[in-house]
Amino acid sequence: MRIVSGRWAGRSLVSPGGRIRPTAESVRDAAMSFVADELRGARVVDLFAGTGAIGLEALSRGARSCDFIENGPGAIHSLKANVAALHARERGRIFLRDAIAFVERLPAHSYDIAFADPPYGSRKLDRVVQRWLEVPFSQVLVIEHAPDHVLPRRGTSRRIGENDTMITVFRSRRERT
Repeated sequence: MRIVSGRWAGRSLVSPGGRIRPTAESVRDAAMSFVADELRGARVVDLFAGTGAIGLEALSRGARSCDFIENGPGAIHSLKANVAALHARERGRIFLRDAIAFVERLPAHSYDIAFADPPYGSRKLDRVVQRWLEVPFSQVLVIEHAPDHVLPRRGTSRRIGENDTMITVFRSRRERT
C-alpha cells in the first residue's frame, strides 16, 4: 500500500492486517478525484481512519490539515507510524475515539471535507450520513461502501474498480470559508 499522488506519491504505508480493510489505491485515487477542486487548503477529517491512507492521501494532494479518528488499537499503531514516517504530525492530529461519538458532537461546517470508510455492512455508515444530513459537519462528505448499501438519493454515487466498491459524495449547499 502506498500514496498514489501528490507530495508523497509512491511512499509506502504500513498496515496491521487482520480486520483492517485498507482502501485500495484505485479507490483512494477515485475518491480524491471527486473532491480535487476542493482539496487544496482543505480542513479534512478521516473517520474510521484505519492506517490513515485516505487522510494522508488528502494531505499529500494539498489539504491543509487532517484529523484522523480511529479507535482500533492495531490501526492506531499503524496510523501513528504512517503519520510519523511522512512527517505529517504538524498537519495531522490523531484522535483515539469512536467515529460515531465524534461526529455526533461536531457543529455544522467543522471541516471542509469528511471521508468515512466504516466496516462494510455495518449501520455505522447510516449513522454518519444521518448526522451529516441533520448537521452538515463538513461541506463535502465522501463515503466508501458496498454497492448494496442503500443510502439517501441526495448523494452522487459511482462504482469503483472490480471489487464492487462504491464511492458516494454528499455536498452541502453552504460555500466553503
